[in-house]
Amino acid sequence: MATVCAEKLTTDGLISEKLFQPIKVGSLELSNRIAMAPMSRYFCADGVPHEKVQAYYSRRALNQVGLIITEATYIGHPTAPSYEGVPDFHGEAALAGWAKVRAAVHAAGGKIFPQLWHTGSFRNSAMAPQPGVPGVGPSENLNAFTGHPETSKAMTEKDIFEVIEAYAEAAEAAQRLGFDGVEIHGAHGYLIDEFFWATSNRRTDRYGGNRRERTRFAVEVIAAMRGRVGPDFPISFRYSQWKQQDYTAVLGETPAELAEVLQPLVDAGVSIMHCSTRRIWEPGFAAEGDMTLAGWTKKITGLPVIAVGGVGLDRPGLNAAEIAPLDVIEKPLARGEFDILAVGRALLADPAWAMKIKQGRSQEGVGYSKEQLKSLF
Repeated sequence: MATVCAEKLTTDGLISEKLFQPIKVGSLELSNRIAMAPMSRYFCADGVPHEKVQAYYSRRALNQVGLIITEATYIGHPTAPSYEGVPDFHGEAALAGWAKVRAAVHAAGGKIFPQLWHTGSFRNSAMAPQPGVPGVGPSENLNAFTGHPETSKAMTEKDIFEVIEAYAEAAEAAQRLGFDGVEIHGAHGYLIDEFFWATSNRRTDRYGGNRRERTRFAVEVIAAMRGRVGPDFPISFRYSQWKQQDYTAVLGETPAELAEVLQPLVDAGVSIMHCSTRRIWEPGFAAEGDMTLAGWTKKITGLPVIAVGGVGLDRPGLNAAEIAPLDVIEKPLARGEFDILAVGRALLADPAWAMKIKQGRSQEGVGYSKEQLKSLF
């Protein structure tokens, strides 16, 4: 038993050493390779981030999280919101609040990206903050695919143009406020991902079609943002194979099919890919060996990759005891399949997670539970 424990400590120590090396990703310089994954918290009743939000993010930066990716924030279009309590990334009050969050994270030694979000057909017209505004998507679909009796509205080209402009304006605001980059939420079945997915995108115009043609909306969002922020400002793009509407869904059955989706994003100006999986260590394509989806993403795009999915949890969705071992990332880390490790619920549960990993104090870890979602600490 002592030998096993010693081996675990050695393995975790070597992994920790590598994770805490400084890294430069394009123009972005980070003190280490640990990022806080975006996690919705729903504590901004008026859409404006407040002092507790400042403390929440800066506390993680102070405890050695190199990059903070904020909870998803709404772009400035009336069809974007679906959930109450989510902060906006538009409007004078919200942007002033985010400026203070950015300053607090920088003062703590971290870097920070806002994640920009449009929820697509998860919205229905009864939702705040603008009741009467319907959900929208590439095609008419049931709201969130949950059987809600109202269907989302298929976007017109005018709708598409307005949403693209809202993304571009948010990116420009992030740069103006001194953020270190910006992330586009293009995953998990929300608006941009709906355009990728053949099940939800049945359009017959230039925003529909084959796998590559269905990337046009995302490509135009990226290009518009890049046009506002210039060539060097980091733009991260978060994507996933799975959808909340269908955990078995895929954008590509093979690496070649996935490349048809990812390569246009690279060409449009993305500088970092954020690969969201439910379990980071699983093979991306079982028939092609044990390379993770993050590894395939890096191979296909040639870009730096943020990997996320289950690290720090000792079983799916939970970590009731000490910090879970890091051996699940040993092989993909050694093979260079990702550049930055994003950690979600383990960092939500324990602001000092990264510091404890660095100092070999995993036995002091705080486990994640849903009760922790009730407060912002």
